[in-house]
Amino acid sequence: MKILCISDQLDPQVYSPRIKERFADVDLILAAGDLPLDYLDYIISILNKPLFFVFGNHHTDNLCHYKKLWSTPLIPEIRDYMGCGAIHIGTKVKKEEKIILAGLGGSMRYNNGVNQFSDFEMFLEIVKLIPKLLWNRIAYGRFVDILLTHAPPKGIHDKSDKCHCGFKSYLWFMKTFKPKYLVHGHIHLYDLSDVRCTKWKDTTVINAYSHYVINFGD
Repeated sequence: MKILCISDQLDPQVYSPRIKERFADVDLILAAGDLPLDYLDYIISILNKPLFFVFGNHHTDNLCHYKKLWSTPLIPEIRDYMGCGAIHIGTKVKKEEKIILAGLGGSMRYNNGVNQFSDFEMFLEIVKLIPKLLWNRIAYGRFVDILLTHAPPKGIHDKSDKCHCGFKSYLWFMKTFKPKYLVHGHIHLYDLSDVRCTKWKDTTVINAYSHYVINFGD
């Protein structure tokens, strides 16, 4: 199964009349945050494949339609909100075909903006996933295949500034639930030769900046 991972940048290779030619064999799309919903809608409308996404710390205007915020009432999740058929997976666990997905959006708290968390607050988001992960272990023999996040794990692809620091709680998640992949965004790769794939214990951590294709099962 081929998975197109995207984040943070409107990639000219994706946002292109040749998108169908370039990514015709893609089976699934994962969006790791900081992308406008109309960009996601464009990709779905052309490729006609399932797209799962989390919100980052930017482009959060529509977050209130998917998640309760302290400043706004909850508007129930609408899959085709604003014409976008993307499926929000923030603090959720979903199964698509044979792949089990979990999602955790947002970044480290740095200016008290929307969708920012302390490391302890992110750990509490992880706790919400545990009942479904345990059920997956019983039903399918594994907890999860891919964890989709916006921010990276602590010490893997992250930066030293508060905004781009990774979550230590993601290390605990990987050690405990052993996903095959953790796909994140948030860290821009101005030199695309920079490291974007790192193996940590049983998990391959991938920076999805711009776009990256996973051959799941290889």
